Amino acid sequence: MGIGTPFHTRTSPLCKSMQWRVWAGYYSAISYETNHDREYFAVRHSAAMIDVSPLHKYHISGPDALRLVDRVVTRRMFKSRVGQVYYTCWCDDQGKVIDDGTVARIAEDAFRITSANPSLNWFGGAARGLQVKIEDESESLAALALQGPTSREILKRVADGDLEGLKYFRVMDSRIGSIPVAISRTGYTGDLGYEIWVSSRRAVKLWDALLEGGKDYGITPAGLNALDLTRIEAGYILIDVDFISARRAISESQKSTPFE
Repeated sequence: MGIGTPFHTRTSPLCKSMQWRVWAGYYSAISYETNHDREYFAVRHSAAMIDVSPLHKYHISGPDALRLVDRVVTRRMFKSRVGQVYYTCWCDDQGKVIDDGTVARIAEDAFRITSANPSLNWFGGAARGLQVKIEDESESLAALALQGPTSREILKRVADGDLEGLKYFRVMDSRIGSIPVAISRTGYTGDLGYEIWVSSRRAVKLWDALLEGGKDYGITPAGLNALDLTRIEAGYILIDVDFISARRAISESQKSTPFE
């Protein structure tokens, strides 16, 4: 059984297909309509709004935050700058992939990591001996992907800050109306797009503000089928489909490494 995401009071009435998938313990719409074509084409021709709140989210801070993140992931995090986002993976002691996700450097001594599967214990084990705090924000932080060619125009209408100047794989603090948010120019579709990070308590207000601001730009709520199609077209990999976590593999041949 699953539970609703912070956006569930808005997504549930829209899901006419009654097709749901349990993702990380949360109900996620597979398709709002019986056919996902309109949702797919919204990503490619206008803008789609996708609830990605089930992502696991971790806030890592403290004097040794950079040392921990650089120790855990396969990217050289010492080269990262505040406001920069890296896509990366993390591996076990044999160099086999456990999971992948994004790492955003949100301050000199603070990072936000997203992952498909729970990774709190893994990060905690790697942090022994370091002055660092690891907080699980998976419940307290909601996330909404706004993807498609009109997504920037929608955000320029409703959000504060220089959206034109926000480069690919960068993140900035902003406000949408009275709602504090972080906006990253990231996504899983291969198109122009953003991911918006907001307190779960204000998730519904964010949904309403985006839907209102984007009504002249073809904004359309989209489910996981449309997201999956676009990520395949973009060549992005998915855990349990394109690779198996080393922690769940039943044989060595199922494991993978980024170093081959």
